[in-house]
Amino acid sequence: MFERKSGIILIAGIGFFALAFLSNAVVPVLMYQHMPEKSVKELINGNLRYQFEDLAQRFPEAFEKAYGQPPADPEQASTWYNDHCESALKLGHQIYVGEGCWHCHSQFVRPVSNEDRRWGPVSKSWEYQNELQRPVMFGTRRVGPDLCREGGRRSSDWQAVHFFNPEALSVGSPMPRYPWLFDGAPDKPTIRGLALLTYIQWLGSWHETYPYYEDYIPVPIKTASKTE
Repeated sequence: MFERKSGIILIAGIGFFALAFLSNAVVPVLMYQHMPEKSVKELINGNLRYQFEDLAQRFPEAFEKAYGQPPADPEQASTWYNDHCESALKLGHQIYVGEGCWHCHSQFVRPVSNEDRRWGPVSKSWEYQNELQRPVMFGTRRVGPDLCREGGRRSSDWQAVHFFNPEALSVGSPMPRYPWLFDGAPDKPTIRGLALLTYIQWLGSWHETYPYYEDYIPVPIKTASKTE
């Protein structure tokens, strides 16, 4: 049997499978076993807290309806915001996966074709060592842009309008509308809408430079001049 071509091909196939299993499964496990997987609570950083508290300022009625009023005591308020931010992040991740956002948006900047000029620095393995990267959403299709550096790039107002009606901001966009995340208008997100906004603003927030786009230039804000 092993002297025939079919036998040689069979042995070679088994050998290549074993090699692939070792290089793609066993070796990475051994390399990163010293890096514990971070919990959602550990993922809350200053950039994300800013964005979550910003939601309370942009959508006060919706935010209060979803989470209530924060305590008056600053220390208690900080814990209150962290707890609700954690729950929003978990729910936002579930909604992102459930709505199939990852079908059209990858979350992995590859070291080819100057992708770092478009999306930010090339993705590193440590960025995926946390609960919110299960399942991993590297993705292969980019009907829309890669989102692993999306947080902080645009305001939550922009994101809310984009979820409510993508074509209002991007003519001809193939992205579907998500009106069920709002109580009738983009300035009235539900608790699910707020959660998805929190998740989107989390993506890339772990970088010190935030947002991390080399060619990104924020739109200047014009102030009204006073007239006598």
